[in-house]
Amino acid sequence: MEINPLSTGGAFVCEPVVHSDLRGSFAEWFRADLFFQATGRDLDLRQGNISVSKKGVVRGIHFADVPPGQAKYVTCPYGSIIDFIVDIRVGSSTFGQWEAVEVNSKLRNAVFLSEGLGHAFVSLQDETVVSYLVTDTFKPDREHGINPLDPDLNIDFGLPTEQLLFSEKDKKAPTLKDALNMGLLPKWLG
Repeated sequence: MEINPLSTGGAFVCEPVVHSDLRGSFAEWFRADLFFQATGRDLDLRQGNISVSKKGVVRGIHFADVPPGQAKYVTCPYGSIIDFIVDIRVGSSTFGQWEAVEVNSKLRNAVFLSEGLGHAFVSLQDETVVSYLVTDTFKPDREHGINPLDPDLNIDFGLPTEQLLFSEKDKKAPTLKDALNMGLLPKWLG
């Protein structure tokens, strides 16, 4: 498994070695020892989630209050997504920037996002399954969102806007600028 940092501090892409033969294939999608070597931290898991989405579904931009925050290890066992890491940490040198990683069942790859980063993804095909391992349990009173259509972020979801499906909650979420003014955003702890 190769684990490499992305340009957003605290985000990594994890690429397993896929072993294939007549029976099919096998890959390690998480290894604690290699994860620690690459990131310098243990992944203390508290909850696992699975979502199933139609093509065009956008989930996010979501984040949790820091501390404790909620780090995420995200993979796609079936289908394909574009995963978005959005730096919403006030004071970070990459504040307001985002990057995208295609995560899919062919690559068997994963993305890790540290606490305080915003997270979103778009499903690229029907019945796409996304699995998240997270470091804290869901606490509705500490969960927030940024509007995924915030024109200042200008995220390219890779599909025409008319094909995208959003929850009402995500559509009504504040822009990054409004969330900043409301004091909702985490601070960069660099």
